[in-house]
Amino acid sequence: MKRTTISLIAVATALAAVTGIASLTSPEGDAAPQNKAAARLPVERSSLMCPAPSTSELAETLYTSFTPAAGEGAGAGGAEKPTAELRPSASVLADTDAAPAKDDKDADADKDADDEKEAGDSAAAARKPAPDKPVVVLEAPGKPAAADADGGEAPALVGTATGALAPGWTAQQTTTVPAGGGRGLLGVSCTAPDTDFWFPAASLAERRQDYVHLTNPDDTSAVADIELYGKDGELKSTLSEGITVPPGGTVPVLLSTLTADKADDVTVHVTTRTGRVGVVVRSADETDGSDWLAASADPAGTAVLPGIPADATSVQLVAFAPGQEDADLKVQLAGPTGTITPAGFEKLRVKSGMTAMIDLKDVTRGEAGTLVLSPAEKGRETPVVAALRVVRGKGEKKEVAFIPAAAPVGARATVADNRDKGSFLSLTAPGKAAQVKVSVSAGTRGGTAAVKTYTVKAGTTLTITAPVPEGLRGTFALTVQTVSGGPVHASRMLEVPDDGIPMFTVQNLSDDRGTVSVPVAEQDLSVLDD
Repeated sequence: MKRTTISLIAVATALAAVTGIASLTSPEGDAAPQNKAAARLPVERSSLMCPAPSTSELAETLYTSFTPAAGEGAGAGGAEKPTAELRPSASVLADTDAAPAKDDKDADADKDADDEKEAGDSAAAARKPAPDKPVVVLEAPGKPAAADADGGEAPALVGTATGALAPGWTAQQTTTVPAGGGRGLLGVSCTAPDTDFWFPAASLAERRQDYVHLTNPDDTSAVADIELYGKDGELKSTLSEGITVPPGGTVPVLLSTLTADKADDVTVHVTTRTGRVGVVVRSADETDGSDWLAASADPAGTAVLPGIPADATSVQLVAFAPGQEDADLKVQLAGPTGTITPAGFEKLRVKSGMTAMIDLKDVTRGEAGTLVLSPAEKGRETPVVAALRVVRGKGEKKEVAFIPAAAPVGARATVADNRDKGSFLSLTAPGKAAQVKVSVSAGTRGGTAAVKTYTVKAGTTLTITAPVPEGLRGTFALTVQTVSGGPVHASRMLEVPDDGIPMFTVQNLSDDRGTVSVPVAEQDLSVLDD
């Protein structure tokens, strides 16, 4: 038999086999689907990172973990039991390893060491978590889990959620420091890993100590670069390129060690060369207290900064234009009854590659609101990033918090660690009116979940005291879902007054990305033609 005949028989046999498989794997009698839209399915794995909370021995930290209950058709598959755990970072665990055994001579020499230092080191080691032991374990969707830690040895945490606990998984880290240089209520939503972050409103001023915390959730090292931009452009910096973050580890970087320049207002840009990291900035001010500065929403022509408290005594806007063009922005305040233009602050020009700041003072004038930045001229959108530095109180009784530009709530957004008193929700509809559903979970130690629906009028900010679950014990999570209408931007303010100081922190609520678009695959035998 000729070789050509054998080849033709082989091809025919292969086609028959492929056709047989197609008939077994496609619906009987149905034609192949055409032009089907990609399906949105729940994610099956999520990662979060919480920075090391504080170095103060007076610090008290509460961690709260939560996954919203699955909605219709939102079940996450997998035969394995779902998990959601936050564990100490690898760099912390490395410090807890047992020291090498010593011989008798070494032991005798150790007795001459400083007893006080030895006792202090032993106490610090005892406060560190045991290797491989999770700090917070979430058991099921719909009910938050919490854990606490005291002192300055609490570690950075790295966590993973799988299965039904992955879609919408969120965690909050809230730290109270009643006195000292880091005094304040420091709150941060634990961050998801990424490769690009912008932080307007950081500072190199002498009264400030700002640290960039880099945390790597993966099993391989990440390499990050940090760029600093002041009012005149990029600052000369050293040791800011090629920062290695070990697998599962965390690296804090003091901004003032990266440059000799001093600048009151700085934009920090963090990118990765390899790998991905979670990034957040810890800012401490000698007079105004401290808090975490989360990343701004991605550069866009319009920026929405939600939830300025009604009693804010100082509001500073910091903006940066990362592109090649200057940005001319219209500055507006969306309040409870509509949108106004603050007198004297109608426009802001942000030059390309430069950080701009305007002091809006007490712009809210007793009514909570949201700052909206938009192009001064229609059709000329220049991407910007922005953040607010907000102060409440006066004199020695002041406290600071940051509000970065927020992405829309989208389908669903969640914030954990809400309490029976002092939790406030701001909802802003900068364009069209919108209807939103606000769900409150059961408490960490008891309570009944509840749901309420609110309408946000176009161009306004609706500020409400967060609904509290009936019979609440512990803390609860709050979830916002857009039901209809235009985009909604939201934030949650948590206040915990202490000795006359209005301590507070603000966290944005942005789409939790609990679902992912999955393209529809179709069988196509034409690929066999040649």
